[in-house]
Amino acid sequence: MFTSTELDIIWLTIKVALVSTAVSLPISVLLGWIFARKNITCKPLLEGLVALPLVAPPVVTGYLLLLLLGRNGWIGRWLDQTLDIQLAFNFAALVIASVVVSLPLAVRTIRSAFELVDPVYEKASHTLGASKRSTFFRVTLPMAMPGIVSGMILSFARSLGEFGATITLAGNIIGKTQTLSLMVYANMQVPDKEMEVARLVIISLLISLAAIIASEYLKRRNSYLSK
Repeated sequence: MFTSTELDIIWLTIKVALVSTAVSLPISVLLGWIFARKNITCKPLLEGLVALPLVAPPVVTGYLLLLLLGRNGWIGRWLDQTLDIQLAFNFAALVIASVVVSLPLAVRTIRSAFELVDPVYEKASHTLGASKRSTFFRVTLPMAMPGIVSGMILSFARSLGEFGATITLAGNIIGKTQTLSLMVYANMQVPDKEMEVARLVIISLLISLAAIIASEYLKRRNSYLSK
C-alpha cells in the first residue's frame, strides 16, 4: 500500500500533467495548424524554437526558464515586483516546465493530424459558403480530432515523467513541488528505500503505459478513418 505522502505526490504528479495538458492544448492546436497549413516567413525559426526542448538537455531547458522566470530573471523580476507573481519553485513552475518540455510532442502529432485532412473537404466547405472559421471548426478540427487527442495523451505522458526542467525551475521541495520522478530520485539516494522506489516506479510505468497505449490506438484509428 502507498503511504499518505506517496498518494499526495502521485496526485500532484497527475494534477500537474492534467493542467499542463489543458494549458498546452490550444497552443498545440494553433501551432500544429500553422505548421501544416501556413507558409510564413519565420516558419522554420518557429518550428526550430518549438522543437528545441525535444532535443536540448532538459536541465538546459529548465535553466533557460529559470533565467527568464526566476525572481531575478528577465521576466520574473518584473512579474514579482509589479504584480507580485512568482513563477519559480511552486506549482506554476511545475506546470510551465511540463508545458515547455511536452509541447513539441503534441505539436508534431497534431501537425501530422492536420496534414492528413484532405484540403478538398475544406475547399468544398468554402464553395458551399462557409467562412474560414466555420470550416476550421466544423470540418478541419473534427477530422483531425483523433490525432489531436493522441497528441494530448502523449503530452500528458511526457509531463508525468518530466524531471530535468522541473527540478531546475521548481526544485524538489517535499510537499510542494516534489513529483513522482523527483521522489524516485530522492529515495534512490537514501539507503533501504528500495521498496518505496519500486512502488513509485511501477505506478509511473503503469500510468505512462496506459497513456501510450491509448495514444497508439487513437493514431491507428485516425489512420483507418483517413483511408
